[in-house]
Amino acid sequence: MPPASTGASTVMLDAAVPPSPAAASPTVPDRLTPGGPGYRRMSFALFAAGIATFALLYSTQALLPAVSASFGATAGQASWTVSAATGALALCVLPLSALSERFGRRQMMTASLAVAVVIGLLVPFAPSIGWLIALRAVQGAALAGLPASAMAYLAEEVRPKALVAAIGLFVAGNSVGGMSGRILAGWVAQLWGWRVALGAIGLLAVACAVAFHFLIPRARHFSPASLNPKALAKTVTGHLSDPLLRRLYAIGALFMTVFGAVYTVIGYRLVDEPFGLPQGIVGSIFLVYLVGTVSSAAAGSLVARLGRRGALYLAVSTTAAGLLLSLADQLAAILAGLVLITAGFFAGHAVASSSVSRTATTGRAQASALYQSAYYLGSSAGGTLGAVAFHAGGWAGTVALGVLAVLGVLSITLFGSRAARAERLRAASPAPVHN
Repeated sequence: MPPASTGASTVMLDAAVPPSPAAASPTVPDRLTPGGPGYRRMSFALFAAGIATFALLYSTQALLPAVSASFGATAGQASWTVSAATGALALCVLPLSALSERFGRRQMMTASLAVAVVIGLLVPFAPSIGWLIALRAVQGAALAGLPASAMAYLAEEVRPKALVAAIGLFVAGNSVGGMSGRILAGWVAQLWGWRVALGAIGLLAVACAVAFHFLIPRARHFSPASLNPKALAKTVTGHLSDPLLRRLYAIGALFMTVFGAVYTVIGYRLVDEPFGLPQGIVGSIFLVYLVGTVSSAAAGSLVARLGRRGALYLAVSTTAAGLLLSLADQLAAILAGLVLITAGFFAGHAVASSSVSRTATTGRAQASALYQSAYYLGSSAGGTLGAVAFHAGGWAGTVALGVLAVLGVLSITLFGSRAARAERLRAASPAPVHN
C-alpha cells in the first residue's frame, strides 16, 4: 500500500500508486481486457449479478408506503425493511470476503446469489412487519458475499488500466437493478399488491442468478489462502491504519447516506399531497437510475479527464445541487433534483470503490469488504435517519441530512487536496546540505 505518511487518499491524489505485482506485468496474456476473450462474458455476468443484488437488496424501498398501510407501521418502522438488509450486509461482508479468500471469488458470488434468491421467494409470505424485517436481514447477510468478492475478482482478473471501467460496469448493473426492481415493484404493487411485487422481483433475481452462473469466466489469477483469523485481523488492521483507505471508506459511507435517505423517503413525499401520485407512477420515478448507469459507466473517462480529485469534486457539487433543487414543490424540479443526486452519487461511488481496489496491493477482498461495510452502513443509517428527519421536518429535514453528508465528503476531499499539495512541495524542495 502507499505510504501512510502522505495523509492523502488515492481518490484525491493524482500521483501514481505503487503497482501491485499484477499491475507491474500489464502484458500478462490471459488477463481480461476490453475486446479480449472472456471480457464480454465477464461484463455481462457481473452486470447481471449487480442487477440481482440491488433489485433484491432494495426490493421494499419503492413499496414502503404500501407496507406501512398494510401493517399499520410508521415510515420509520417500515424503513427497517431496507435498513435491516443493508445493515446485515455491512456486518457480514468482511467475514464472507474472508471465506472468498479460501474458497474462491466465483464460488462465493454464486453461493451468495443462490441463498439470497431463495430468501427473496420467501419474503412475500412474511406474516408481520417483524417477520418481514427479519427475512430481509437474512437476505442482506446472504448478499454480503457478492460485492466485495466481485471487486476482488475484477482486481485479480482484469488488466489494471481497464479496472475503473470494469468496476463502473458492475456499478452500472447495480443502478439498473435498483431501477428495474423498483419500477417493476411499483407497477405490480399497484395492480396486485406489494406481496406479488416482491415475488416478481424474486423471479427477476432468479433469471439474473442463472445468467451469472453460466456466463462468469473461471478465475485464472486466484490463489486460495488458508482461513487464519490472526492473519485476517492483521490485514484488516493494516487497511484501517492506512489513511488513504480510511478516507475512501468515509467517502463511500457519506455518499450512500445521502442516497439511502433520499430514495427511502421520496415515495412518502410523492404519495402525499400536493402530488398524490399512485404507486405505479412512484415506482417509475426510479427510471432516474438510468442516469446512474451512465455516470458510473463513464467514471473511467471522467477520471482520465479530471483526475480522481476532480471527479470527486464534480460528484459532490452535482449531488449538492440536486438536493437543493429537490426542495421545490414542483414535480419537474424534484425529478431534476433526483437526476443530479443520482448522477453525482453513482459517479462518486464508482471512483471511490475502484480506488480501493487500486490502493490495496494485498488483501484486496478485505479492503473491498471494508469499503462495502462502510458503504452499506451509510445506506442503513441514511434510510433510517432520513425517515426520522422526514417525520420531524418533512422533506426539508431529509435534505438537511443529505447536505451534511455531502459537506463531509467535501471536507475529506479538500483535506486530501491540501495533503497532496504539501506532499508535492516536500518532494520538490531540495534536500538539506550537511557540512
